[in-house]
Amino acid sequence: ESDGLPGVIADRYGDTVVVQLLSAGADRWRNAIADALVAATGATSVVERSDAEVRQLDGLAPRNEVLRGALAGPVPIREDGIAYRVDVMAGQKTGFYLDQRTSRHRVRRLAQGRSVLNAFCYTGGFTLAALAGGARDTVSIDSSADALALARSNLAANRELASRGASWREADVFAELRRLRDEGRSFGLAILDPPKFAPTAAHVARAARAYKDINLLAFKLLEPGGLLATFSCSGGVSADLFQKIVAGAALDAKVDAAIVGRFSASGDHPVALAFPDGDYLKGLLVRRSA
Repeated sequence: ESDGLPGVIADRYGDTVVVQLLSAGADRWRNAIADALVAATGATSVVERSDAEVRQLDGLAPRNEVLRGALAGPVPIREDGIAYRVDVMAGQKTGFYLDQRTSRHRVRRLAQGRSVLNAFCYTGGFTLAALAGGARDTVSIDSSADALALARSNLAANRELASRGASWREADVFAELRRLRDEGRSFGLAILDPPKFAPTAAHVARAARAYKDINLLAFKLLEPGGLLATFSCSGGVSADLFQKIVAGAALDAKVDAAIVGRFSASGDHPVALAFPDGDYLKGLLVRRSA
């Protein structure tokens, strides 16, 4: 909505542009949009990843194909000097969360000397950023074996980081956080970047319980003075509600904590004044009292 092209998302990974066409209007102009993206960027390939459920609202079937050029496996990129490979054909959304670019940069600066927990780690973006920032060690959790395989591959591609203490756990995040609690583990920095728990207002009550659960567990795993970087990308959960959920989690965890920073989507995600719902990514940086 905010850039005047509702239903069109285009993410660029080097010479590859991945486009999502999420409305009937955008879908109709598929070929014109693909040609315009090539003309604007000089990309050698354009991939369509129109497999989001929202297309069903307009009676559209999912589409996943190469529209222009050719593609040979995951696409290599570099962010903040860190090498990643992006699975643009089968990864989540367009393959990588570019809207968290600035958040990864901030986490990198916060990780020095800390033991870091990364829940819902996907392909390791926050993990590698933390290791590059001097994290003492990392524990990363995700339920997807494919995502973790690519995460391990991403770490191996960064030889200067591969020798540091990185542990990957394939598990249900909620259950694994409880297991870590029961093991008596503690961390100096915890990152919670879950998938969209509440795509619409109808899902808010259930999502609020899930957000509270993971944040409560994270507070219990934080060492005194530790930091929690916690996010919600749910459009149905407002920034005010999300802050109240995190506050309730701290209260139930019996810890004192304070907000010391906030996160939002990277600068290429404008928010139209007439469409505040476009400010979908909310993040808090919370410090547990010593």
